[in-house]
Amino acid sequence: MPQNEPWEYSLHIPNDPHAVTVCRRTVRLILTMHGLIHLVDTAELLATELVSNAVRHTKGPAALRLRWRGGVLRIGAWDADPEPPEPPSKLGDLVDAEGGRGLALVSACADVWGWQPLSRNGNRGKYVWCEVIAA
Repeated sequence: MPQNEPWEYSLHIPNDPHAVTVCRRTVRLILTMHGLIHLVDTAELLATELVSNAVRHTKGPAALRLRWRGGVLRIGAWDADPEPPEPPSKLGDLVDAEGGRGLALVSACADVWGWQPLSRNGNRGKYVWCEVIAA
């Protein structure tokens, strides 16, 4: 499949800390198979932060979605908590912090990020996403 053809993958995950590693490795495999190896490191970091927030801060199921369209990689995580994410702090303010770096890293590494309320299979929740524009 040529790099300019759009594609989308979704991975439904349980509320399990192992899901973060499964998602990170799945992102690497998908991007490698599509010839987008130059995006792997950034995409792995972004997916890890989004999925770990979904697993750590909620009690329900979650899902990871990767979408490639028009030279833009969108990475998103759905979780069962409808509350909006906490706004990210500045990375410089988090040097000695034990946590809270997740969305600050997403904000720093992605070209754009956001969130929206989203229901899935009858569960209310939210979808937190970010985009990386391929150079």
